[in-house]
Amino acid sequence: MSAQITVTVAGDERSVDPGTTAGDLFDGDRSVVVARVDGELRDLVHVLSGGETVEPVTIDSPDGLDVLRHSCAHVLAQAVQQVNPDAKLGIGPPIRDGFYYDFDVAEPFTPEDLKKLEKVMQKIINSGQTFARREVEDDAAREELAAEPYKLELIGLKGGAAEDAAEGASVEVGGAQLTIYDNVDRTGEVVWGDLCRGPHLPNTKLIGNAFKVMRSAAAYWRGSEKNPQLQRIYGTAWPTKPDLTAYLDRLAEAERRDHRKLGAELDLFSFPDELGSGLPVFHPKGGVLKREMEDYVRRRHIEEGFDYVGTPHISKESLFHTSGHLPYYADTMFPPMELEGGNYYLKAMNCPMHNLIFRSRGRSYRELPMRLFEFGSVYRYEKSGVVHGLTRVRGMTQDDSHSYVTAEQAPDEIRHLLTFILGLLRDFGLDDYYLELSTPDMEGEKKDKFQGTPEQWEQAIAVLEEVAGETGLELVPDPGGAAFYGPKISVQARDAIGRTWQMSTIQYDFNQPEGFELEYQAADGTRQRPVMIHSAKFGSIERFIGVLVEHYAGAFPPWLSPVQVVAIPVAEPFEDYLQEVAGKLRAQGIRVEVDTSDDRFPKKIRTAQKAKVPFMLIAGEDDRSAGAVSFRYRDGSQKNGVPVDEAVAEIVAAVRDRIQV
Repeated sequence: MSAQITVTVAGDERSVDPGTTAGDLFDGDRSVVVARVDGELRDLVHVLSGGETVEPVTIDSPDGLDVLRHSCAHVLAQAVQQVNPDAKLGIGPPIRDGFYYDFDVAEPFTPEDLKKLEKVMQKIINSGQTFARREVEDDAAREELAAEPYKLELIGLKGGAAEDAAEGASVEVGGAQLTIYDNVDRTGEVVWGDLCRGPHLPNTKLIGNAFKVMRSAAAYWRGSEKNPQLQRIYGTAWPTKPDLTAYLDRLAEAERRDHRKLGAELDLFSFPDELGSGLPVFHPKGGVLKREMEDYVRRRHIEEGFDYVGTPHISKESLFHTSGHLPYYADTMFPPMELEGGNYYLKAMNCPMHNLIFRSRGRSYRELPMRLFEFGSVYRYEKSGVVHGLTRVRGMTQDDSHSYVTAEQAPDEIRHLLTFILGLLRDFGLDDYYLELSTPDMEGEKKDKFQGTPEQWEQAIAVLEEVAGETGLELVPDPGGAAFYGPKISVQARDAIGRTWQMSTIQYDFNQPEGFELEYQAADGTRQRPVMIHSAKFGSIERFIGVLVEHYAGAFPPWLSPVQVVAIPVAEPFEDYLQEVAGKLRAQGIRVEVDTSDDRFPKKIRTAQKAKVPFMLIAGEDDRSAGAVSFRYRDGSQKNGVPVDEAVAEIVAAVRDRIQV
């Protein structure tokens, strides 16, 4: 009998026989679908050699869900080629809440095609195929996959730039071993295979019936418009049927709250084709919402010691070289315009121009912190495939601020900004959030984009970590997510249905002051570089409005509602009386309309409710005689015979105190 080997399982050392697999360690626990061996995810059939540390990965864990969805993506690809043998395979990664797979097919998929594919997938799943990993040499893989041009391209990327294979590409790159996963039926026959890094579920039956093919869309191969356009099928998969049902319910609720749909229904904004993709216009009611936000944040910045400034929309190309944004951000900036023998760019960020304001004259340590703020219009050339309503636009207004401080002042300034931000989010009804710390990936493919010394980065990260820790909020690492000029704290807020949105940001910048040669005279007479702290409280006003529309499902709190009160006469003779009531409300700064339309009274009520107006004031003869109104709320509840002055006082208080009704 061979000597046993030793492995560490979930923290405990264990002696096992040679040939033991990772799955043998968790035999009988069907919730374990893969194992983490020395930090790497491995199939359960992975044979242990001794000395490894092995941890179970359950199907309901984040990694387990990814494996489930990746396996389901492969079943989808198998089903597509079973129905259409001429279909060519792209890639099929797991994504948040689901998966996709790209195909080169002669005709786009129809809804009927997707229904048929779902049935074929279920048959494959029920057949109980196993996923069998097999290592292959490059030439052998090319020969085996000669009919799959996109797989051949991915093989060619192996040993090239890892980032070039696209997110979730189904092949190891950068010199790693190529692997193919075969789908093996119960007789041991290989019925299908795909080039893939794995790992996979042990058996297709573990997918069960908690999956769904969702939709199809066009997608460029590896995300580049220069490449062929493929057909992408999206799907979702969950550990149990109730999990799937809950997810579909969340999707239905998200669709009900879609800000693009509500924006049209509530007459807030639109996206005219004549302007181009990602360029919204705000209608009068949306303009009220935008103005309320701008007035709020302008006042709050002034209260917090910021000076309001303004900068132009375009500048010479050289400015963005000085700031360091070119060439790193060139792909997301609009193409330059040639003017007066030189190139001009639409600005994609405000910070370079604020640096010019700081540099416009000599500065003393006595002026620091120096805080500049503006509503800066910036323009980002987002790809058409990622533009999405107000939450991903090409033209936006940022409530952008920059604090110039000494290195010693930086921690207090970041505390100041974080307190400001969290208070703002609470005022707008977003009170469930955590923090994310974005740091550089100094070892990755893009390490050269991060400017400055390791010591500068370490110092900046330490300051952000310290201040974030003082809040008591969860701090989630985001390695590699930093901008080239410094690390960042972002506030990730959860909305009313639990979705997470990146909102406000604070960035510590030690690079741009160097590039612009910013200086201040210190107390000892020496010239010193300031530290620059970037901060956007809303992020962009457009995105924040989009999030608020979905958070409130269009039923804004009274202080934000474009129309706060609709006065509805029971009949035409009571219009003048309600105009007098409306006058009292307008004198208190309340946005009120009197419905003098020809619609019948019940329809006027329905119209106001559909418009999600917080308050309705109704008057008939009894109300007019008593100097009162019937007070109806958005939820349909009503108080009758309320004296006008009491009704006015209640509405004014609700707006002043930002009460949700």
